[in-house]
Amino acid sequence: MSGRVLIKDATIITLDAANRIFEGSVAIDRGRIVAIESSAQAQSDAAVDEVIDGRGRALLPGFVQTHIHLCQTLFRGAADDLALIDWLKQRVWPMEAAHTPQSLYASARLGIAELIKGGTTCALTMETVNHTESVFRAVEESGFRATVGKCMMDQGDDVPEALSEETEDSIAESLRLLEQWNGRADGRIRYCFAPRFAVSCTRELLERVAKLSRELGVMIHTHASENRDEIAMVERLAGERNIEYLRNVGLTTPRVVLAHCVHLDDDEMEILRSTGAHVAHCPSSNLKLASGIARVTEMLDRGVSVSLGADGAPCNNRLDMFTEMRTAALLQKVLHGPRALPALTALQLATINGARAMGLADQIGSIEIGKRADLQLVNLNRLHTTPQPDPVSTIVYAAEASDVETVIIDGQIVMRDGELLTLNEQDVIDQARDQSRKLAQRIAGANQS
Repeated sequence: MSGRVLIKDATIITLDAANRIFEGSVAIDRGRIVAIESSAQAQSDAAVDEVIDGRGRALLPGFVQTHIHLCQTLFRGAADDLALIDWLKQRVWPMEAAHTPQSLYASARLGIAELIKGGTTCALTMETVNHTESVFRAVEESGFRATVGKCMMDQGDDVPEALSEETEDSIAESLRLLEQWNGRADGRIRYCFAPRFAVSCTRELLERVAKLSRELGVMIHTHASENRDEIAMVERLAGERNIEYLRNVGLTTPRVVLAHCVHLDDDEMEILRSTGAHVAHCPSSNLKLASGIARVTEMLDRGVSVSLGADGAPCNNRLDMFTEMRTAALLQKVLHGPRALPALTALQLATINGARAMGLADQIGSIEIGKRADLQLVNLNRLHTTPQPDPVSTIVYAAEASDVETVIIDGQIVMRDGELLTLNEQDVIDQARDQSRKLAQRIAGANQS
C-alpha cells in the first residue's frame, strides 16, 4: 500500500468544477487525495512518509490520453510520409503481424515510459490482434493506469494472415482477456473491446461487441472518420456514412470512444451529441497523416464530448500531451479566430475530459479530496516558462514534457526528479532497440519468402 505523501507549497491547478488555482499543499494517503490546503492554512508534516517541495512547480492532475497504441511504439520512424490506408497496409499491419510477445512487451514498456515522463498517468489503448497479455503485463509492472483492448479484425483487403481473425475467435479471446485482466491492480487496469474500424470488422462483429458492451458495462474503443478514403470505403461497404453506420450497429453510446472524427457533417455531430459518444482528438497524428483538421470547436459548442490522445508513435511520432494540447489549440484558432479553444479548455481536454470519456471522472482527472492520487509536478522555474502570469497558459503554450519532474499514479511515486522508479530507463531503451532489430529481421525474412 502506498505511503502518506505531502506535496508542499506548489501552484495547484485543480481542474475541479470551479477550476481553482492557488498556492498550497496536497496530502496523499493509501492512494487517494486526503487533504488540500492553501498556503494560508496550517500544515503539519506529522505522520508523513515523504514531503515533496513544490516551490516553483505546478501540481496538476496527470494527463489522460484517450487514444494510444502501445503496440506501435516500436515502429517509431518506420512509417513516415504516407496517408492512412497506405500507412496501414504497407507498414503498420506488416509490423504488427511480425510482433512476438517479447517485442510487444518491449514496445509497451517503451511507450509507457515515455508517457509517464511526459506527465500522462492514464491511457486508453488499442493493441494489435495478438499477444495483448504482454501489454497488460507491462502496464501492471510499471504502475501505469490503462484501459487496454485487443484489436479485433475479421475482414478487410490486404490484411496479413497473422492479423486476420474469425469472428468467434476474436470475441472469445476478447472475453478471455476481459475475465483475466479487467479490474486488476485495484482497478488500475481495465479491459475494453477494440474493433479496429468499420472497414476491418464485419457488421456481425460490431453488433456483437455492442451487445456485449451493454450487457457487461465494458467500454468500446475504435476509430472513425479519420480519413476521406476510409469514409468512402465505409460508404461502399455499408451504404452509409461512418458515424451513421456505427450508430446503427450500436457503437455510439456513452461507453464508446471514437478516435479522430476528422470528417463529420452536422448530422453526425448531432448523433455524437445525442448518444453521448466520446471523441478522441489526435491533432498531431491527423496532421502527419494529412487526414485533416477535426471540427473540435464546433463539436464542443454543440456539447459533444472531446478529449485528447497522441495516437501511435509511427504517426506522431511522440506520445507527448503538451504537444497535443498546444497543437489542438493553435489549429482551432487558425480556423475560428484567436478566442477559439483557450488554454483552460485545452487543459481540460487533456485531463478531466479524458477521465469522463473513460468513465473515470469520479476517480481521476482533477485534484479533489477522495479522488485517486494521479498527479504530476511540473517545474516552472525554467527560462521558457518564466514569468507565469497565468499558470494554465504556461502549461499549455510554454511547458514541455521535459519539465515534468515527479509523477504519482494511484498514490505511488513512479517518477521522482525526472527518474523513473518502476522502470529502468536504459533497460527499456536497450530492450526496445534489440526487439526493433529482431522485428525488422522477421519482416525482411517474410518479404523474401
